[in-house]
Amino acid sequence: MNTAVVTVNRGLFNGFNLRQKTILLISCLSVLLISIVVSSTFIDDNALSTDFGSKNLAPSMEHPFGTDWMGRDMFIRTLGGLGLSIVIGALASSISTVLSVILGLLSSIGKIEDSIVSWLVDLFLSIPHLLLIILISIGLGGGSTGVIIAVALTHWTSLTRVVRAEIKQIKTQEYIHISRNFGKSRWWIAKNHILPHLVPQFVLGTIVMFPHAILHEASVTFLGFGLSPHQPAIGIILSESMKYLSAGYWWLAFFPGLSLLIVILAFDMIGENMGKILDPKRAHE
Repeated sequence: MNTAVVTVNRGLFNGFNLRQKTILLISCLSVLLISIVVSSTFIDDNALSTDFGSKNLAPSMEHPFGTDWMGRDMFIRTLGGLGLSIVIGALASSISTVLSVILGLLSSIGKIEDSIVSWLVDLFLSIPHLLLIILISIGLGGGSTGVIIAVALTHWTSLTRVVRAEIKQIKTQEYIHISRNFGKSRWWIAKNHILPHLVPQFVLGTIVMFPHAILHEASVTFLGFGLSPHQPAIGIILSESMKYLSAGYWWLAFFPGLSLLIVILAFDMIGENMGKILDPKRAHE
């Protein structure tokens, strides 16, 4: 009996440690990402002023990421670009989540509404993301607003499909049928019974959309259809650095690209570990 009690206590302790480590990892990564955004807001114009006497300097203690062809510090430029990408990704992901909530709840009202939502999902999925983002961005005149709306309008489909599948499962529950028998409307059932069960999906879906939104923003900007060349975006930095790679200035693309990859992996790890907290079954997979 004592052995059984010790075994149970160890299991509970180990489970608590695993959850604690997961929360700690999420907290550390979140602090890193928030620090990047906050630091980028304090970058002034003087920090990015041109200094042709210091152009194309290799990485050093004074300039960890080196300098570009105009003598600007690449570390500061990269920090500003990452902050801008995170903000754009946050706004685009939030808008996409709101669209997913609206369309997901709309699909729960009836068969006609569900067919319309399913048709919209299939329509948007039939067009390549990058092409659709470019078309929408150009149509809206480019810039930050155009990119945010374009990314938001192309990233709601996957979460909406997950929400539709979750709603169909919830609608089979007995308490849904009881509410209908009591004369509750479809909107009342959707708001009071279905929506609360979907909150974890929305939180996780928003976080998971972050890396995709950031990557697509950087890709469109790299191709010249996104943000203005005057903004310190990672896509612009990488696009401009392509002209100087053949001259041996490898740091112009290496450090911004690596930093973007680290940010994307950080968001991916947050989403993966957040899923373990919201769904304990995943923690044992």
